[in-house]
Amino acid sequence: MLETLKNAFRNKDIRKKIIITLLLLLVFRVGCYIPVPGITSTAFASSVTSNDFLALMSSVTGGALESGTLFALGIGPYINASIIVQLLTVGIPYLERLSKEGEEGRKKITNITRFVTIVLAVVQSIGIIVNLAGGFSSDFSSSETIRASLFYNQRWLAIIYMTVIYTGGAMLVMWLGERITDYGVGNGISLIIFIGIISTAGMSIISNLTEVTANNLGPLFEVLGFLALAVIVFFCIVYVDLAERKIHVQYAKQVRGTKMYGGQSSVIPMKITGSGVMPLIFAFAIISFPSMIMSLVPAWEGALRWWSEHFASGTWAYVLVLTVLIFVFAFFYAQIEFNPEDVSKTIQQNGGFIQGIRPGKPTAQYLKRIHNRITLFGAIFLALVAFIPSLIFSIATDNLNLLNAFSTTGILIVVSVALEFDQQLQSQIMMKNYKGFLK
Repeated sequence: MLETLKNAFRNKDIRKKIIITLLLLLVFRVGCYIPVPGITSTAFASSVTSNDFLALMSSVTGGALESGTLFALGIGPYINASIIVQLLTVGIPYLERLSKEGEEGRKKITNITRFVTIVLAVVQSIGIIVNLAGGFSSDFSSSETIRASLFYNQRWLAIIYMTVIYTGGAMLVMWLGERITDYGVGNGISLIIFIGIISTAGMSIISNLTEVTANNLGPLFEVLGFLALAVIVFFCIVYVDLAERKIHVQYAKQVRGTKMYGGQSSVIPMKITGSGVMPLIFAFAIISFPSMIMSLVPAWEGALRWWSEHFASGTWAYVLVLTVLIFVFAFFYAQIEFNPEDVSKTIQQNGGFIQGIRPGKPTAQYLKRIHNRITLFGAIFLALVAFIPSLIFSIATDNLNLLNAFSTTGILIVVSVALEFDQQLQSQIMMKNYKGFLK
């Protein structure tokens, strides 16, 4: 990757894109520190860290959610909207037609995603604010998180104000991500998530190092041990993330007029982690959703206490349910991304075949069987990643900030985005070299 970055900076156009990307990411980080009037950040932080799902979202936003700043929602609403629209594309004929209409259809789907983002941002803002304001209780003035006196002790006024602020911040983050995609290196949404996780990890490590003194070198050794184990875990994840099964396809020779076509071979790559981190994100969201809903209603305090005792992180029920959800979403998302029937039909229409397999339905059945096996191993890998890194990191340190610096989902996101960034730079360098050769 270092060699790729060095080659990229040698090209003027790519260097300009990298600088634009860094500047827009800097704007995002600045927005993560802009405070929102009326919020007590310390009380906000204690409320967020007590919820596992909100703590995960806070790490993705670079700590903005924990501090209650302008970009508290981060890119979360846009990601959820993209997932919802993508899933609906399979079931709604209108969206399915748009997905097949090329560039124009893609623009319409993007606009629909933006409107869904606004709706989700409003809903998430109201949910968080109502929760932090003391749920639906009437005593709004007793809330330590929101300064009720600034809103004349009117709950509805505080909710409207905070909703507008946080929804506007979420839309601004979405705009920054799209500008990075259009004018920067690309994949702006992924880079914003990446920089948020890296920032959270960096702040946690720095806060731990500030405790180092001449008579107390324990925090320093904790950080060094943590980083050494992180390198090992990252190496293992990268090794599996790059693994893929290649299915060779042979194309028969075809004579059209006076020219001969075909006679070549290609491969169908099937990655073990083809669905990426989406099964983990879905699983963590589903298992954390009930506690977030119950925390909004004071009357459900008993149910919330029971849920916290039996489904707390680390309990056998939590591990079992989370593992089942990871497997379910891994197979569900894999079926959306890869359709053996369509691939088999495309191969047959182009005069191709898999050696030893008859074209048509036998090819589709063969691809489906291979894909299901790979998805099974990918689900097992994701389930291991969901639990093993936390156990390994707990060996090096008992500091919760360091343990949350690289969450299980965050590790996969960092690895995936870094590899994708490297591949994009390489493709752009290759494209510039081809243009220079043609000139």
